[in-house]
Amino acid sequence: MVTYVDADAAPVKNTGQIRLYGPEAFAAMKRAGQLAAACLDGLADIVKPGVPTDEIDRYVYEFGAAHGALPATLGYRGYTKSTCTSINHVVCHGIPDDKPLKDGDIVNVDVTFILDGWYGDSSRMYLVGDVKRAAVRLVEVTYESLMRGIAAVKPGNTTGDIGYAIQSYAEAERCSVVRDFCGHGVGKVFHDTPNILHYGNPGEGVELRAGMIFTIEPMINLGRPHVKVLRDGWTAVTRDRSLTAQFEHTVGVTDTGCEIFTLSPRGYTCPPYPTGA
Repeated sequence: MVTYVDADAAPVKNTGQIRLYGPEAFAAMKRAGQLAAACLDGLADIVKPGVPTDEIDRYVYEFGAAHGALPATLGYRGYTKSTCTSINHVVCHGIPDDKPLKDGDIVNVDVTFILDGWYGDSSRMYLVGDVKRAAVRLVEVTYESLMRGIAAVKPGNTTGDIGYAIQSYAEAERCSVVRDFCGHGVGKVFHDTPNILHYGNPGEGVELRAGMIFTIEPMINLGRPHVKVLRDGWTAVTRDRSLTAQFEHTVGVTDTGCEIFTLSPRGYTCPPYPTGA
């Protein structure tokens, strides 16, 4: 049985209840979300052939520090980096290292900042140099999948409506939806209730109510949906080594729909992005 609770009355840990936040929390989440989005905007000038993902990681850490924020992943369950960089067939949780990006790569960069105790969580795809049309199309389908999922967010709808909007579109485009990872509640807790599946049936799942805050972050594959986690315990890859892509926004349910906290300050949506802004 799902229960909802006034966020101000709940402990700062995942209790299995769904928190309902008020206007002050929405404002704080927008500040945190906008910081993550501004960092992702800045990376449009950084992500290019020859750049090691460690340089991306360093940029994220320094950007957060300059704005009084900490990267949520640094030290989380033993993770040693400030971001995740997932390249080509890496579904999520790719670990930055000293290997340079190559011309034709696609890469997801996932940034979460803790600002004044609130978690701003977002990820975005980047095209590295001259990218093949099949990879560009996958990125476009993934972005549209995210936005269709967001369009389903309003009071009275369910998490199943979100998943159905994503799955029905992605599969119609001859792509598959990863089942092993999902979106999640977020606020003053990094990973909170409820889970947001990126597949499902209309009317099923948890009812959406005004005040809920969560991420939607579909991972879409060109091949089959199956994934495996490598020996490092973090890096998830497609089992068939097909290309994969992901976008993520953090949203809050309003009385009439939803507010996206992590929209790009520069107006960037789907790559390629302008540089030098």
